[in-house]
Amino acid sequence: MSEATSERPTVAAGGIESRSIDWVPENERHGRVSAQGPFWFLGNFQPFTVGIGILGPTVFGLSLVQTAAAGLLGILFGTIFMAFHASQGPTFGLPQMVQSRAQLGYRGVILALIATAFTFVMFNVVDTVIIKLGLNGIFGWDPTMVAVAITVIATVLAIYGHDWLHRVFQVLFWVSLPFWVVLTIGIMTGNAGGAAAAPTELTVAGFLGMFTVAASYNITYAPYVSDYSRYLPRDTNVGAIVMSVFIGAAGSPIWLIPLGAWLGSALGVSDPLLGIYTAGNNVVSGLGGILAILSVLALVATMGLNAYSGMLTIVTAIDSLRPVNPTRRIRIAVIVVLAVVWLLLGNVLENASSALANSLLAMLYLLAPWTAVNLMDFFFVRRGHYAITDLFTPTGIYGSWAWRGIVAFLLGIAVEIPFMVVGTTYVGFIANDYLQLVDISWIVGMMVAGGSYYLFTRSLDLPAEQIAIQASEKVLRDTGAVR
Repeated sequence: MSEATSERPTVAAGGIESRSIDWVPENERHGRVSAQGPFWFLGNFQPFTVGIGILGPTVFGLSLVQTAAAGLLGILFGTIFMAFHASQGPTFGLPQMVQSRAQLGYRGVILALIATAFTFVMFNVVDTVIIKLGLNGIFGWDPTMVAVAITVIATVLAIYGHDWLHRVFQVLFWVSLPFWVVLTIGIMTGNAGGAAAAPTELTVAGFLGMFTVAASYNITYAPYVSDYSRYLPRDTNVGAIVMSVFIGAAGSPIWLIPLGAWLGSALGVSDPLLGIYTAGNNVVSGLGGILAILSVLALVATMGLNAYSGMLTIVTAIDSLRPVNPTRRIRIAVIVVLAVVWLLLGNVLENASSALANSLLAMLYLLAPWTAVNLMDFFFVRRGHYAITDLFTPTGIYGSWAWRGIVAFLLGIAVEIPFMVVGTTYVGFIANDYLQLVDISWIVGMMVAGGSYYLFTRSLDLPAEQIAIQASEKVLRDTGAVR
């Protein structure tokens, strides 16, 4: 990576962001902690979240109340990890996955980057399926043309970058909010149609399955939540940003997952967009169409967010193999390539519900051990003290391949295997023989990954790292350079 100076502007002419994986100097830090809550609220305020609620009655065999309870507990649990990652953005001034070089090494971070790249692509694949099938069912629009159109919009938004994503999310948040309030009131007052669902018997496997999917939803945001807080001032209060992100990211799923469960149980729908459209029109004529369009716009904006962070992941991976200059050209090229990949995959898949459930599980299996290692290092091992310039060289204090983080990460994934329940595709022997098909693999993976990393790092010479940290701070203070 080339040297980045403090005189470099945040955006280039035309409003396109100029930075990617390079460090953000103090004089470019901007934004407010209070904006993080609405940003992440809107990030989950869309059909994908409603689709998670629909899974309760249609996939896990739960009632509305059971789905709401499992979803609430899962969201609260998963958002804890996501929100604490947000505090790392102001500390480092770097994208999330560049920070992971401190645990896995300059090149070793590629192991985690594979998992995160999969996450970003699959989110957009599922979003594409939800939108194209929903708009085809509602308006009869051609699915392929819809997929192409939303991909182009999301790609342009990702290219413009950080500040534009925040602006668009803020506008959509305030525009969408009143219409969702009207729909919710209509459902609660019995004006949205539907019929009472037959009582269902609670199963432990179904309840924990729903809990797992809900928890995975915000845990899978962990690899990129600090991508959108890295422009905040370095002295940002940790408690304030954690609470802001937690309330925003948990608030909308707590609202929309029960709504999705109602759509699945009372209206019997499996398509979230079609369910929103039908229920909205039952409340007020025309409301369904407005909500459908606003939902699509929110989901497309979220696709832009996924593409932007996917770009940061891919550029980090390339830079870990061969140092690159993070120019606008490489940003745009990577985003376009990602767009082509998710467009092709999204045009192949035709079942949004199964794609959603399976994707979230796969993401969780891969990312739960990573988040445990990353947070353990930040809060309990190095306690937020890092030599930022050393994250950009394989010869720095974090090394090329950091065996402690790599072994802990791989151990976390390995121990998950016998506990996994992936539909009928794979059932681990412990889940099958001892747990009645209850999947707790990701919890075991987090405990093993985080615990083993903490034990491995007892041999780290942290006082010796202070020399490198002081040298790094001097470079950043004097020149604003990451190398």
